[in-house]
Amino acid sequence: MKTISLGSTGLSVSAVCLGCMSFGSDQWRSWVLNEPESMHLLGRALDGGINFFDTANVYSGGMSERTLGKFLKGAVARDKVVVSTKAFYETADRPDRTGLGHENVIGSLESSLKRLGMDYVDIYQVHRWDDHTPIDETMQALADVVKSGKARFAGASNMRTWHLATAQLAAQRIGFRGFASMQHHYNLLYREDERDLIPFCHDQGVGLMCWSPMARGRLARGPTNTSTARAAIDDVADTLYGTAHDPILNDLAAVASGRGLSPAQISLAWIMSKGIVPVVGITKDRHIDDALAAAKLALPAHDIKQLEQSYTPRALSELPWNAKNQTNPTDLAAKLATPSP
Repeated sequence: MKTISLGSTGLSVSAVCLGCMSFGSDQWRSWVLNEPESMHLLGRALDGGINFFDTANVYSGGMSERTLGKFLKGAVARDKVVVSTKAFYETADRPDRTGLGHENVIGSLESSLKRLGMDYVDIYQVHRWDDHTPIDETMQALADVVKSGKARFAGASNMRTWHLATAQLAAQRIGFRGFASMQHHYNLLYREDERDLIPFCHDQGVGLMCWSPMARGRLARGPTNTSTARAAIDDVADTLYGTAHDPILNDLAAVASGRGLSPAQISLAWIMSKGIVPVVGITKDRHIDDALAAAKLALPAHDIKQLEQSYTPRALSELPWNAKNQTNPTDLAAKLATPSP
């Protein structure tokens, strides 16, 4: 697995980041893997050279962090991996606490570190923009956690360019470097951030990583759009990406067929050609196989042109304010209170 430097952080990360949203508890969402299956795939990823792992406090109500921490503790030295987590939403052990106020930024990190079983995370990300908290308060809180050593860098996610610029100016006022990375929504079916956010981040040395590189599996399935466990209950994909018969899927299938590769491999290789680290969610062995294979690919210019030729603008995507709008409402508090040994 090749490694790259993430922006100007100095962090050497694998070209693929393993997204851990699919690890934790199927009581959170039906397609999420429980611990045994999660441990197997985490092992496959680590053995394949992936050293970059991304999770969030809200994933499986914190059980994703527990699973990741348990795996890493028994598998690899802490300084050999890069771990990022996120805060904004409430969790079972911090009910009714949402947003990026100072207390929630600090308290959420303390809870995440406890679940991960770690003294620090490499990147502590805010999960989305907070319209109700002054940005100066948020940046001061992030500066405090970095100064404490409990996070090496602060990371942003799901922001517009003006959000990021405003935050960086607020950080500048207190002598803080601000956000060192941005995790944004990007794939062949959603390229709106090419207008401003991506060039701004490249210019400012902000490392880029993207979520949903497979467009909720639609790119991996191709024009046939074969259903999966997640697709069967997903009521968001059509809103984000339009018709399931988008001509981009035909272009992708043609490029993949011409090279004897899978659509997933081509889709991920295209993202990496942009200097962006895809955050790949996996639930099957073949998903990790595709990610590892994609990291070895270099797409020629004519393939990139074909993949991009049919794109049409989309409505801007945004995460909801309340995570209950996008999750199974099953209460995981009891499981969190008695975690597995």
